[in-house]
Amino acid sequence: MAQYLASCPLGCNSGLEPTPLILPEGPLLKCSDCGQLISQATEERYRESMLEFDDPKGTLPDAASRRRRFGLGKKWLDKISSLLNKPPSEIRLLDVGCSSGAFLQIAKALGFAAEGVEPAPRAAQTAKDAGLVVHCGYLQDIGFPPESFDAITLFEVIEHLREPAELLMECRRILKPGGILLVGTGNTASWTVASEKEAWRYFRIENHGGHISFYNPFSMAKLAQHCDFELARIDTQNVRLVEKGQTSPLLYRLSRIAGELLNLPAKFLGRGHDMQAYLRKS
Repeated sequence: MAQYLASCPLGCNSGLEPTPLILPEGPLLKCSDCGQLISQATEERYRESMLEFDDPKGTLPDAASRRRRFGLGKKWLDKISSLLNKPPSEIRLLDVGCSSGAFLQIAKALGFAAEGVEPAPRAAQTAKDAGLVVHCGYLQDIGFPPESFDAITLFEVIEHLREPAELLMECRRILKPGGILLVGTGNTASWTVASEKEAWRYFRIENHGGHISFYNPFSMAKLAQHCDFELARIDTQNVRLVEKGQTSPLLYRLSRIAGELLNLPAKFLGRGHDMQAYLRKS
């Protein structure tokens, strides 16, 4: 991707410098202003890695994780409802990159008027077959009328984009005044990254297809400002000190316990590796 970017894509207009975080594609590049990290994966490698998403199963959870996923989805949706000061029944929500509709099913179950957009045809068809309203394609090509939605969610989408401003500006166009855009992505300012460095699986395109752009709370705030959003709140959670298989089973179990103990302070200090940014249309 380096051949396409000479400066930070978040509106900083600052140069990109190599970091000590060395991936198979080369060192991650870092904006000298906001700290955004950029992969040097080639266009060919990027497109190859994105093929994994055109899967009928998509992001549907297995039975073991369904309850946990519902709890997480409800927590995020409750915050959207609180920020909008509206009950779910009065909120029209769009999930962009909805895959096979796992999050949409949660939103519908909680009473939201929810629909989705998904570019992968087979994943989108699975969602449609489940009775969900899903538009197959890219958001910029759908052509929703202005001010159509109270809330938009972008889960695990923005890290796939070289130039995210175009998508955020389209989200802003179709949000109602005061509407909420929830962006879920990884946090490079986390204790997980401080411990694991380039071994963090989120950086690895072979583990997470299409991951080429990596955020921290400050770079997310920069992007929000660049696209004329207000930053309503940022939450982070979860700490992992080592990846499974990189140490002995005993040390891995001990690291899991240590990570659990660090979860609470990580939430308060913005050091968790999972980040949700709630942006408000001003």
